[in-house]
Amino acid sequence: MCSDCSKINDAANNANRITPVDPAIEAYQRDLAVQTDHPVLTAMEDYAQAHHFPIVNRLAGIFLETQAKMIGARRVFEFGSGYGYSAYWFARAVGENGRVICSDSDPQNRERAKHYLSQADLWPRIEFHTGLAQAVFEQTEGLFDICYNDVDKGDYPLIWRMAKNRIRPGGLYIADNVLWQGRVTMPAYHDPAMGSTAAIVEHNHLIFNDPDFDAFINPTRDGLVVARKKTVS
Repeated sequence: MCSDCSKINDAANNANRITPVDPAIEAYQRDLAVQTDHPVLTAMEDYAQAHHFPIVNRLAGIFLETQAKMIGARRVFEFGSGYGYSAYWFARAVGENGRVICSDSDPQNRERAKHYLSQADLWPRIEFHTGLAQAVFEQTEGLFDICYNDVDKGDYPLIWRMAKNRIRPGGLYIADNVLWQGRVTMPAYHDPAMGSTAAIVEHNHLIFNDPDFDAFINPTRDGLVVARKKTVS
């Protein structure tokens, strides 16, 4: 592709992206959440900014912790943990006897997670496995209170199909980036990430059309879908 064409496409991409929640509203919400400040948390966020590492932001993290506490979660599986930022929030929620099972293919991310989460006294609540998230999940037995999905977006439909039957009644499936900067609303839009967009659109439709789950999307940051597995009446 010519350089001028690439610049045109980049400009079109930026022009068509949608910020789900107005930045002023997000800033206001973050100001309300100052009590969540912790030196380790700030250090993890600084690392993400310096290395352009994608993480859920502070408001999304608070949301994850709150959801986990609301259902009394004690066992969480993360598909794609990075260096433990989302695990920080889940580990706070599950308590001393709870476990957050993490997965990431980069062994350096495990070491970073151990470094950060140990400082927050949360590492004893973590089981961090290095490897493909799908493989780690298949090797881990039992049901989960929460399955959290933040892997490569093209794998989202597969992860949903794998996770849905391993969530206990009343438990949650949560996935990040389900609004994909608004691309999910633009099926005809020329998008360099069209494959990922199509996968997320499929993923969302699968969830909302599954009779065993109640679902909604929280538009914070880039959209978090929460699907609750129905209990037997």
